[in-house]
Amino acid sequence: MTNEVCWRLGCFLSILAVMMLLEWQHPARQSPIKNSQRWRANFALVLASSVIARLTVPIGLTVVALYNQQQAIGLFNQMALPSIVVIVLSLLLLDMLIYWQHRLFHQLPILWRVHKVHHADAHVDASTGLRFHPIEIVLSILIKLIAVTALGVPAIAVLIFEIALNGLALFNHANIRLPHVIEKPLRLVLVTQILHRIHHSQDVSETNSNYGFSVIWWDKLFGSYKSVAKKTDSQLDIGLLDYPNAQQNASLWGLLNMPFKRK
Repeated sequence: MTNEVCWRLGCFLSILAVMMLLEWQHPARQSPIKNSQRWRANFALVLASSVIARLTVPIGLTVVALYNQQQAIGLFNQMALPSIVVIVLSLLLLDMLIYWQHRLFHQLPILWRVHKVHHADAHVDASTGLRFHPIEIVLSILIKLIAVTALGVPAIAVLIFEIALNGLALFNHANIRLPHVIEKPLRLVLVTQILHRIHHSQDVSETNSNYGFSVIWWDKLFGSYKSVAKKTDSQLDIGLLDYPNAQQNASLWGLLNMPFKRK
């Protein structure tokens, strides 16, 4: 765990670089505005969210997990289960938690005001997978802290989960289109780019589907799975109808201020 930062940052930068390279070589869709303009806003928001989250919640999830293990706090720390079983159960439960957290951010108006910053992007690519308002990032960290403590999730499971969550968010937001022979079987397990672009559709019935960030099982289990949109993947209208001006949705101040403006 002493190399946690190296593992997380190394995996994150590697996956981001691969996804952006694939987007550059084989883009699935064309952005309505210059990517450089969107990237400046999206990556600046990542930086702002990271700083604010660190100042607001200075303690890391893995540190909390290690403390819980030492103090025998949480469900799994009270049970004599094999380590591999605890890790697998922890990953499944945390992933299901993120599914319901995401779904809740769509259903509750006060949370949607924050989450719509993510959906207002007029184009979807790897940078969109990082475009979350600082308030949402902080709330997500607090929710995970509560879950990690209540369940007694081991630190190694936290590390694996955080790396997988970030990596798969970059993967399924990437502006690529996998060959059908690969995408068809892959969507039986993972949320592919085509499935997640349906979630970013301007059509509300499509936006309120495919909430998963990693596996597609939760959407199928809880009735939110949508395999095809009304329009083809290349013709799908991305973004929010309330924010038709793509230029206005590509500035750091506009993104930070968006939840506080009435629409």
